[in-house]
Amino acid sequence: MRKFVVLLAGICMGLGFAWEVQAGSYQNLPDPVEDHDYFNEGVFDPGQVQLGRLLFFDKILSGNQNISCATCHHPFAGTSDGLSLPIGEGAQGVSVTRNTGTGPDAVHERVPRNSPTIFNSGALEFNKMFHDGRVSINPGAPSGFDSPAGGNLPSGLDNVLSVQAMFPVTSGTEMAGQAGENTIANEAAINHLAGAGGVWDLLAQRLQAIPEYVDLFKAAYSDVNVAGDITYVHAANAIAAFEAHQWRADNSPFDRFLWGDRDALSPEAKRGARLFYGHAGCSHCHSGPFQTDQQFHAIAMPQIGAGKGDNQPGYADGRDDFGRERVTGNADDRFKFRTPSLRNVELTAPYGHSGAFATLEEVVLHHLNAVESLYHYNQTQAVLPSRPDLDALDFQVMNDPDRLDSIAQHSELPVVELNEGNLVDLLAFLRSLTDPASVDLRIDVPARVPSGLPVFD
Repeated sequence: MRKFVVLLAGICMGLGFAWEVQAGSYQNLPDPVEDHDYFNEGVFDPGQVQLGRLLFFDKILSGNQNISCATCHHPFAGTSDGLSLPIGEGAQGVSVTRNTGTGPDAVHERVPRNSPTIFNSGALEFNKMFHDGRVSINPGAPSGFDSPAGGNLPSGLDNVLSVQAMFPVTSGTEMAGQAGENTIANEAAINHLAGAGGVWDLLAQRLQAIPEYVDLFKAAYSDVNVAGDITYVHAANAIAAFEAHQWRADNSPFDRFLWGDRDALSPEAKRGARLFYGHAGCSHCHSGPFQTDQQFHAIAMPQIGAGKGDNQPGYADGRDDFGRERVTGNADDRFKFRTPSLRNVELTAPYGHSGAFATLEEVVLHHLNAVESLYHYNQTQAVLPSRPDLDALDFQVMNDPDRLDSIAQHSELPVVELNEGNLVDLLAFLRSLTDPASVDLRIDVPARVPSGLPVFD
């Protein structure tokens, strides 16, 4: 293992943090997770959960009927896809076997950000969604939420997770397809989301035309009496109920430790917990019961892929990704992304908003000295299905010294020293956040879906 640069004295002053290390003690440990930490106290209507499960795996919700929610959030890949950046509509295969497609149906671009995991996303504290938080709770908005749809977001959505489920189907790159390929893609291209003939209405019409789905919606919702009553809001609420119910993960060794079982953690994991909540400072951002402060931070994360369309001074190619600034319009939020939860973190590689780090060890090492890691990033660890035109865009930012300097200058992270034994212990603690029930999720995949479309390619 590599050696680490030492710089502990005063390292936290730049972030306004201060703490004391008490040898042999635990500090700042979160409270155990309980039912009241979740929407509906973790209880969801079984009919909605079952309906949501089928919808989640059904390609009927995509414009060209060739991709489902599960393609990029698959149980076989820790509710993500195992890729640095997703390969969306037009591709073939599952997880790391996914390719870029062939002929005129091939993908037009990579999805510009890593596919986030879904574990515990039904917890109340997850009040913002996506890496940049562009979907969030806002009691003052007509729908109760802020979102890219603005005033076009329909009412009746149960929670912020339901709102999130409204948007992948509207993205040409993710699920809708390209304009000219299908009517849903055409509507998405001109931003006709709501109302008669909009994306969500067209998808509802597809579901209304499938008798098995009509029966399932009628059984799950009291306000659905005939096929015409089904809306995409019903579908989004069902998908959210499934995700929140099925992928709750709070029975890890660390959870059992917090509930009083002091033998639940190995000696290495116990030492790692002391580091995490003490000397290493991890818990300043990865705080709370799900190891996230739900805030946004700039941590010099490598930028790979074609970007989100942002432009730094002197560059007009749109290859940059300004993160939270895209939502707030505040330049102080440039390169800030939401702190991810660390629950089941060993199952959810690659890591970072661009999936830049292939292993848990590599992303931990990045956090210890983020700027040095950025400048010495090993591009070979990116997991990206190859195609020459896409490959040519992947590292344009990382190969540009000026852009690299800009990302580095915004970094908030101090440099922290850990020796090799410390690193082993910290990784042991992170692995203690894995719920054993999340390791094998094969049972979550239905054998068939009501549309009759194949669950797998």
